[in-house]
Amino acid sequence: MRTKYWIVDKNVDKLENFPQLQEAADLLRKNEVVAFPTETVYGLGGNAQSDEAVEKIFAAKGRPSDNPLIVHIAKKEQLTDFVDHIPQTANILMEHFWPGPLTIILTYKEGTLSQKTTAGLMTVGIRMPDHPVALNLLEQTGLPIAAPSANRSGKPSPTMAQHVKEDLDGRIAGIVDGGPTGVGVESTVVDCTTEVPVILRPGGVTKEQLEAVVGEVLLDPALKDQKETPKSPGMKYRHYAPDAPLYLVDGTKEQIQALIEERQQEGLKVGVLTTEENQHFYKADDLYVCGRRSQLETVASSIYAALRSFDRAQVDIIYSEIFPNTGVGNAIMNRLLKAAGHKMIK
Repeated sequence: MRTKYWIVDKNVDKLENFPQLQEAADLLRKNEVVAFPTETVYGLGGNAQSDEAVEKIFAAKGRPSDNPLIVHIAKKEQLTDFVDHIPQTANILMEHFWPGPLTIILTYKEGTLSQKTTAGLMTVGIRMPDHPVALNLLEQTGLPIAAPSANRSGKPSPTMAQHVKEDLDGRIAGIVDGGPTGVGVESTVVDCTTEVPVILRPGGVTKEQLEAVVGEVLLDPALKDQKETPKSPGMKYRHYAPDAPLYLVDGTKEQIQALIEERQQEGLKVGVLTTEENQHFYKADDLYVCGRRSQLETVASSIYAALRSFDRAQVDIIYSEIFPNTGVGNAIMNRLLKAAGHKMIK
């Protein structure tokens, strides 16, 4: 398969003038799959109402089909087409955080979406992305679009179109290049089918932000206990992993440098994930500075690019600093722990 590639300037005023987006929308309506940018990561889109399209998503990613997919929409009014009931809590969250990096789990009308999209569940995760290219593309299709991250299953999520091309060129119909994404980690997933909302996956909207508008919000026990079965899309299997083994280090800079030197003496090429505040301390073979510890949003926006860079550098082992489990740091640590297979050195 030849993968088409369209470059679209997300800063232009009239995106509807771009025939590239019209061509991409036509392919989506024909049940092909197309990658496109959102404010979080690049998504791999397909018609959420079509078994054929959703099967193509799973095939391109090499992803197990027992994982439900998040559905993307351009307008809140679309919800009534396939959602049974919208609780007041969900309405409040939509009012405050849509469009934006928040996925809301709701019960859906049976028969309105492909069962392959929902993995046979009677609930569905829905979000409205805060990206002009994504919203324009979704509006042109007139469809609910299922879209997991546009990478091969298990690999770091793509925050640039080039990342998508590295993973999926020749496996999908097209890639819409709208430039680098902003948030850098996937959307927060909140289950609103329960009396008290539950965060199933931390992401671009923090627990603190959610609680500021709806009160108490719980965390899925699976986020802390590996023995619990996660309920969120994309959380059941090892994800975000670079080729080399990754270890999180809960220790001082001196202890991390000692680990680096030990591995180098064994002849290994060592990569280190650090921040601007600490970058001058480490003597590693490959150093990636992923933003500022004092501004965790900058770390989140570059964490996946960092993990991919270690693949290109062909390091043998990676050590990463850890981050506070507050605010967006919760999402950063969730992704790093998944990428490391929960390997941590204390």
